Parts: sequence; C-alpha cells; structure tokens
Amino acid sequence: MAEAQSLYDYCLPLLDGRERCLRDFAGQVLLIVNTASLCGFTPQYAGLQKLYQDYGSRGFSVLAFPCNQFARQEPGSADAIGDTCYGRYAVTFPVFAKVEVNGPDAAPLFQYLKSALPGWFGPRITWNFTKFLVDAEGCPQRRFAPRVAPQKIAPAIEALLRRRA
Repeated sequence: MAEAQSLYDYCLPLLDGRERCLRDFAGQVLLIVNTASLCGFTPQYAGLQKLYQDYGSRGFSVLAFPCNQFARQEPGSADAIGDTCYGRYAVTFPVFAKVEVNGPDAAPLFQYLKSALPGWFGPRITWNFTKFLVDAEGCPQRRFAPRVAPQKIAPAIEALLRRRA
C-alpha cells in the first residue's frame, strides 16, 4: 500500500474478520485506542463506552484496537477479546482485530498516528490504552497517555464536536 495521505485511507479488519475502512467514519470525531483485556487499565473500557454513549449521537466514535505488545496482556483469540469487550464491558463501539502498534510490523494506521502525534518519549507507544483524538476532518489532534481516564478527555471531545457543528 502506498503511504496514506489521510486517516481515511486505512482499512482494517474488525474483531469478527470483516474489513472496515476508516472513511466510513468521515465527518466524525474519533478516539482511537490501543487496548488489552488483561491490563490494569482494562476497566477504561467502561469509560470509553460512556463517552460513546454520551457523544455518539453527536458524531463521535471510539475505535478500539487490541494489542498484545505490552507484557502480553492481550494473548487471547478474537473470541476471548470479544468476551471481554462485548460480554464483560458491553461495548457497542467498533473493536478491530488485534494489531501491533510498535516495531516493524506496526499497523500502518498506528505508524500514521504516531508520526502525527509523537508523544513525550517520541513516536513509540509506551503502553496499552494510549488514546489518539482525531477531528471530524480526520486530522489527529491530541494524544493521551494510558493513565488519562476517558472522562478526562470529554472536554476535548466536546470542543471538537462544537467545531464540527
């Protein structure tokens, strides 16, 4: 694939194997998150779902990307990941298939996001639940560390939604 010019150039498989193109989310504010089922931050799924419930009708979505690169905290199959996301946390936002976010096999989407928003320690993602906030035009706007709880991101989401309106 040629280097993407836009966030909307990427297509990736969902947890169930169906491909989903990010152009399907054009015009929405997005929070893109690398996730894991066995992480101390896994309860953030509940906060991410709350954001999705609160702002989804206004043009916001969360996109979750499970990753097993940090202390092997996402070792399971798609079914096991689904049990956590859909069963334990009852998420209704899109959950994609497991990806790598660092290294030579990093998903091109995450290469793009890290290049646009390098973070304090350079482009490398340091842990699960790093969050990238993207505006309605598909431009990455802010990067949030894993420790930043989803509810703390609400004001930034609201600001981008107001800009969108």
